[in-house]
Amino acid sequence: MEHPLHGNSSSSYSPAGIDLSWTGFTILAVIMGTFSGAGIILNVLVIVVTLKHRQLRQPLSYALVNLAVCDLGAAVFGGIPTTITSAMGYFSFGPVGCVMEGFAVSFFGIASLCTIAVISVERYLVVCYPMGAVLFQTRHAVAGVVLSWVWSFVWSTPPLFGWGSYELEGVQTSCAPSWNNRNPGNMSYIVLFFFLCFVIPFSIIMVSYSRLLWTLRQVSHGNASSTNRVETQVARMVVVMVLAFLVTWLPYAAMSLAVILDSSLYIDPVIATIPVYLAKSSTVYNPIIYIFMNRQFRGYAIPAVLCGRNPWASDPQISEGETTVASVNKSQKVSPKESLKE
Repeated sequence: MEHPLHGNSSSSYSPAGIDLSWTGFTILAVIMGTFSGAGIILNVLVIVVTLKHRQLRQPLSYALVNLAVCDLGAAVFGGIPTTITSAMGYFSFGPVGCVMEGFAVSFFGIASLCTIAVISVERYLVVCYPMGAVLFQTRHAVAGVVLSWVWSFVWSTPPLFGWGSYELEGVQTSCAPSWNNRNPGNMSYIVLFFFLCFVIPFSIIMVSYSRLLWTLRQVSHGNASSTNRVETQVARMVVVMVLAFLVTWLPYAAMSLAVILDSSLYIDPVIATIPVYLAKSSTVYNPIIYIFMNRQFRGYAIPAVLCGRNPWASDPQISEGETTVASVNKSQKVSPKESLKE
């Protein structure tokens, strides 16, 4: 089979050499369709509820809503096409469709990772330096959002102009940057892409959350009776955040790095598809972890879904002063315990 993006005018590609039955493709389509559908619903809910309620419009909400937009884009332009091609058993959108899908997944994926890094920096500043001179304000959130999109655009567009390329991956039903193309130009792009678009955001996330956990331990030792419950709640949320990031993105990054380092490495297409699906499933986990674990947001989102009813609310009236996200505005400084309250 010819290279999927060069020298092939066919509008569809047969998955030659792929040892996967029709049932297998159907299962993959159902899995991806479930992730994509849930991701679209949850992220649309996040965006609508946040825009509707002024109480939720904290500085950090800009980053949280941006994360929802990124995940929504990935689900619509990456998850839905993959669901269709998996159901058909081959990539049916042709070379142009492969480039478009690969670009969309890369564009929204990088923006999502960068946004998560912005959120991690916010948590680090607020929790570790709650009374410090550096406060996370609206302008910082907006700057982080703009930077995430610009950074993503800059590093997703080169394959459109010949530096690098987007190719079929896994069981040949989705497209991504070409990790195994040993062309010097492609290799230079892939190495920079991997370092600048995964290693750096990943390092920021890990350093920020490591410092956050260390600070939580210090606060607990200083006042164990009053902070144990808060420490436990926030530590659990942070651990879930980090684990979800690792589970969804690290396998894909590790596989990509292994292919970059060893051109002779062969990975079974079916096995290679698992990390792809894990990475795309992050569109579902992110809104649940980063927003739905927040008590105030949950107080607005559940009534929106259940037509005004909230069976889990202990108090039907939601205090507008309750901390909705761990953010500090220009006119107010809070203690570590208050800044951690969810």
